[in-house]
Amino acid sequence: MNEEFLVNFTPQETRVALMQGGVVQELHIERTASCGLVGNVYLGRVVRVLPGMQSAFIDIGLERTAFLHVADIWEQRQNGQGGQGGQGGHNGEKANGDGPRPIEKILSEGQNLIVQVLKDPIGTKGARLSTQTSIAGRLLVYLPQEKHIGISQRIESEAERVQLREKLQQLVPADEPGGFIVRTMAEKASDEELAGDIVYLRKMWAEAKNAAVSAHPPALLYQDLTLGQRLLRDLVTPDTARIHIDSRENFQKLSAFAQEYMPQLVGLLEHYTGERPLFDLHGVEDEIEKALARRVDLKSGGYLIIDQTEAMTTIDVNTGGFVGLRNFDDTIFKTNLEAAQTIARQLRLRNLGGIIILDFIDMENEEHKAAVLAELNKTLGRDHTRMSVNGFTALGLVEMTRKRTRESLAHVLCEPCPTCGGRGEVRTARTMCYEVLRELLREARQFDAREYRVLAAPSVTDLFLDEESQSLAMLSDFIGKPISLQAESGYTQEQFDIVLM
Repeated sequence: MNEEFLVNFTPQETRVALMQGGVVQELHIERTASCGLVGNVYLGRVVRVLPGMQSAFIDIGLERTAFLHVADIWEQRQNGQGGQGGQGGHNGEKANGDGPRPIEKILSEGQNLIVQVLKDPIGTKGARLSTQTSIAGRLLVYLPQEKHIGISQRIESEAERVQLREKLQQLVPADEPGGFIVRTMAEKASDEELAGDIVYLRKMWAEAKNAAVSAHPPALLYQDLTLGQRLLRDLVTPDTARIHIDSRENFQKLSAFAQEYMPQLVGLLEHYTGERPLFDLHGVEDEIEKALARRVDLKSGGYLIIDQTEAMTTIDVNTGGFVGLRNFDDTIFKTNLEAAQTIARQLRLRNLGGIIILDFIDMENEEHKAAVLAELNKTLGRDHTRMSVNGFTALGLVEMTRKRTRESLAHVLCEPCPTCGGRGEVRTARTMCYEVLRELLREARQFDAREYRVLAAPSVTDLFLDEESQSLAMLSDFIGKPISLQAESGYTQEQFDIVLM
């Protein structure tokens, strides 16, 4: 099925929608304010070396100096191979192999150094750095400083690992510098795709090195790709027919990027100049709104209930108002078939990952179960994200996992409700009335006030003035002090204060 990409640019964020058959299948959102620094390569300057901490502070042009530990410093050993270091980096070793050299013998104040960001600055802490650089591509990760070919641990098949290693060894000439790590996405990649990634990564590193020759520290040498550039690198497939871009400036930037690194994609780019916003024209804004809802309606009249929690995501299938033409079994079967197709799309659209439990409507017919499972697997086959699906359990549930590649749509666009704290429900006005009465009694035993004034939401004060007026009067008589009410429209139903007068 031919697919198209819609790219919406604003100064604040970039949004990409994948369309298949005129229907939104995936959404990718990147916000300027939350773009991290991890992966960026800088030419920095050593500001201070701390032998006691075996670390150094490096100026890379940020508000706070960045932090470099000796375990994250890579050096050539005497035999020409890089030694293994801690914290994901690589460090040098002493000639006798006793461990890394002291940092004061490696770095000196005022020294220029090429470094890469391992962790973003957090609070008062500066960024964490490494001198072991790596450039990530779609299929491979390039390691400019060492001659090594590694395979992602997530590729579990030993035969596949051996085959990928042999394939890469053939594609990488022995006399060329640098090594590669094969990413999970390369599991089924062709020789042409791998070769293209090798050329792209070497070109990116060569440009960073050339920039370092003439740059004055602190200077940014390499920045991780923007969402628009990652779209061209990672998301475009042979089925992609068109990429619509609604910004002239970014259309020109992406065209230049494609011309230099992926010339075969230039013809797919198209500048959208219509009057209506691009996402409105294709109904993407409405789909985003629906993708944030808990309930998803099916065309047959049934519906799904999707609940996303910290531990897992559950999807419950219901018949709703759908009544089959033949019998109830047919109604259930047809609803479950449609639900299987919709579930596969919702997983991609909402980017749900981790453990997912599907609760289809109970089916007695084993053929119906097999057909629903087959339909689910068929529709999930269009999803490029790695996943596994188990059959029906004894309880009639389908268990599956989907790899987490990025934050879900809800986590990007939403935050927990300040009223309910993410529970999805609030305590009733009557529950709050009884809590206020208990708190009044506690306050009266601790403090001898002339009067107690209750500040609460209008729904709570209204109940006190109506059905619970006798309860309030009885407590006032019991503590021997007057109790007054004050409605606060800005208070949530669970919020109240007691003021001592």
